[in-house]
Amino acid sequence: MKYPIDHPFSLTATEVVGLAQTNSNTGISEHEATKRRKAYGPNAYQTQKLKSRWLILLAQFRSPIVYLLVFGAAVSLYFKDRLETMSILVVIIINAMIGFFMEMQARSSMNALKKMEVIRAKVIRNGEARPIPADELVPGDLVLLEAGDMVPADGRLVAVSRLQCDESPLTGESLPSDKITERLKEDSSIGDQRNMVFKGTSVMNGNGKMVITGIGANTQLGVITALVESSAETITPLDKKLNKLSRKLIWITLTMTVIFAVTGFIQGNAFLTIIETSIALAVAAIPEGLPIVATVALAYGMLLMARRNAIVKKISAVETLGSTGVILTDKTGTLTENKIHVDTFAFPEESVKVHIENNLLKFPGGTIKLSAENLDKLLLAGILCNNADETTGDPVEVALMQIAIATGLDTDELIKQYVRIGEVPFNSEIMMMCTLHQTPSGYFAAAKGSVERLLEKCSQIQSGAFFKALDNESRNAILLKSEKMAASGLRVLAFAYRLDDALTRHNYLNDLIYIGMAGFIDPPRIDIKGAILACRNAGIKVVMITGDHPQTALNIARKVGLIDGNSKDVITGKELPENAFLTKAWRHRVLGTAVFARTSPRQKLEIAEVFQQAGFVVAMTGDGVNDAPALKKADVSIAMGQRGTQVAKETASIILKDDSFTSIARAVAHGREIFQNIQKFVVYLVSCNLSEIFIVTILGVITPAATLLPLQILFLNMVTDIFPALALGLGTGDTTVMLRPPRDPQKDIITNKKWRVIALYAAVVASTVILAVVYASKVLHSDDSTCNNVAFITLTFAQLFHVFNMSSKGSGFLNNEITRNKWVWIAILLCSGLILMVYAVPGLRLVLGLSVLPFKVWLTAICVSLLPLAIFQVHKAIQKMVH
Repeated sequence: MKYPIDHPFSLTATEVVGLAQTNSNTGISEHEATKRRKAYGPNAYQTQKLKSRWLILLAQFRSPIVYLLVFGAAVSLYFKDRLETMSILVVIIINAMIGFFMEMQARSSMNALKKMEVIRAKVIRNGEARPIPADELVPGDLVLLEAGDMVPADGRLVAVSRLQCDESPLTGESLPSDKITERLKEDSSIGDQRNMVFKGTSVMNGNGKMVITGIGANTQLGVITALVESSAETITPLDKKLNKLSRKLIWITLTMTVIFAVTGFIQGNAFLTIIETSIALAVAAIPEGLPIVATVALAYGMLLMARRNAIVKKISAVETLGSTGVILTDKTGTLTENKIHVDTFAFPEESVKVHIENNLLKFPGGTIKLSAENLDKLLLAGILCNNADETTGDPVEVALMQIAIATGLDTDELIKQYVRIGEVPFNSEIMMMCTLHQTPSGYFAAAKGSVERLLEKCSQIQSGAFFKALDNESRNAILLKSEKMAASGLRVLAFAYRLDDALTRHNYLNDLIYIGMAGFIDPPRIDIKGAILACRNAGIKVVMITGDHPQTALNIARKVGLIDGNSKDVITGKELPENAFLTKAWRHRVLGTAVFARTSPRQKLEIAEVFQQAGFVVAMTGDGVNDAPALKKADVSIAMGQRGTQVAKETASIILKDDSFTSIARAVAHGREIFQNIQKFVVYLVSCNLSEIFIVTILGVITPAATLLPLQILFLNMVTDIFPALALGLGTGDTTVMLRPPRDPQKDIITNKKWRVIALYAAVVASTVILAVVYASKVLHSDDSTCNNVAFITLTFAQLFHVFNMSSKGSGFLNNEITRNKWVWIAILLCSGLILMVYAVPGLRLVLGLSVLPFKVWLTAICVSLLPLAIFQVHKAIQKMVH
């Protein structure tokens, strides 16, 4: 046989059967199936491989700052300072364990969402139909399809009877696809290939027979999965910024160390003193607490988001979402409910919008005035010409039953009164359905279908209580109205009936009375408009990318506030020429468009790349198989936990358990708050470390014996720095974060302006410590050991009080986001307690090179340590008065 068969949808069913070397009635033999299974393999595609636990653990160590910590530990070990070596290694291990356990917890949550099931298919072999596991199917197999089945492979239909398939996971199309067997044009897109069925979609109605043309990797699902695997993941913006910050700190360390070493040699200082102080400089420059604080802050955000129905699989995605500049979103099920509803009734005399609220029919634009009789007849026809119930069946027919019930009609009783005795089922040729019923008053025919085709069967038109002949003028007016409804994104069906004793069982689809039309739509989610407005206020561009019809996409985009009411700007997949994204003109048009329709999975991925290349941080939301490649390419990807396909959920970095776009807006706000917290504790930690560099360098020049020891600096970095920094990382942040545009993703965590502020903070803190040492030496006549202790105590409390300088500009001294943060007060009390414990335990004092000091020395150190807080608060108050 020929496999794979190229463009089977463009061939006749007979041609496909011939190329597949099968039989449209008896299928292939078991012997032939065995041969083909050996030749073509199982009907399975390679799912995404999960990272091993070891790889997840090793990933926690991939950071320049961790490399620097390892180097510091190695140097300390070389100089046989085992305590310092162990301290640094403990820092590295704690940081790695936090990140590892949080990502493993996310994996466990992900596994809990998986619903594993074995799909079975009814195959005909040797002329007999029997069920087998779907992975045993081979190309050329003849498979029977019935309502409720999952399609087990890609196949060309050779027989159908009212067959409809839900292909929304693959194409994004809300409405089920009506299937046919006729050949189609060779350039038909997936959404238009109505003579094909695809693996992973489901049969909604009717039945059919298909010849398998693709299994495993050669299905549309398999191709998309391969595209996901080949799509490279991008490093998150936060990771890039932290790595860049780490590299800057490395260069600062090396520069200051070289300057100090050269100065020491020129001054003739002892070689051992120069080396020890250089090590102290290296330790001072490394913010050992930064990896831990960043990881804990993100982990805390991860837990908070889990409480808000969002499972975060990758810890850094929490912050990345906060820096998002563009959200690329699917339509079906994400912006819409993925449920078909009646939106409009159009009668000869009037049209009216409708919706169901609290199980009652509402008319938001007014009420039916002239066409009450038409409404009654249309609802009756909708109930009778219907094979669904209130919850199951064709989505359009379900919608008709629901709206009838919302008017107070007893559908069950009406079905009993109007006994069905005949049916003309819907098919692609006549494009309508008609049923015949026996009633006490005679025969009653109910029909629904394509407006144009149904009008051909009508001879009269009802307008309220009056009837008239259906002339060309009335026919054209109805067709024009239906075209306008379709242009607004509605799927339009016409309804007709006939009550006549002269009707027969064999001739009732003629001389019908036209009643009116109903427009159906997959409506927007109730909360979506506010969520999109919140994103727009925050400077985030929301872009719809769907496989659905362009008019439907535009209509939904207008309703949710994605575009204004007059906009018609939509790009379809067919418009995009091959390699379109390589041209400047097309990239410019893509960046200015908010609606994309009839797009392929590859085009979704390419659109995401265009926005990324333009400098945007891209978030992608989706639930279908067709969204998976773009989900993987995006900087942060969000899948729907309830409706999402397994491929989408495996690919995404965040999974929404409630499938709500509103949760995305909340998560963006939370991500922005987290970045603010990260920025605050980075400024705090780096300014503290830079002050230590200044102190070690200056004291190393003027009084080397009094300079800070490496272990003292490590104690400061791991105790008095890390706990206040952690407290900053757990703060609530600024409540106005969603009223400002997203930050420039190209900017570092610490901008040039922030570096100047950090340098000023560090200089003032260092100056006060030097002042305390000089005062202790010259005024109190303390020895070098005592001066060293003064430097340690002064710096310890100066850094603790320095946390209050992290309050936002314009905030009050006593009432701000720092003073309201309970974790800050807990951190200060904890650190103060640890300092007292160190002094109370002789062994710990000895390890840190501390001694019992006179009260006046303690008083000097504490008073001087308050100077940086006082200086910066006064400066802030002056700025506030000036502005």
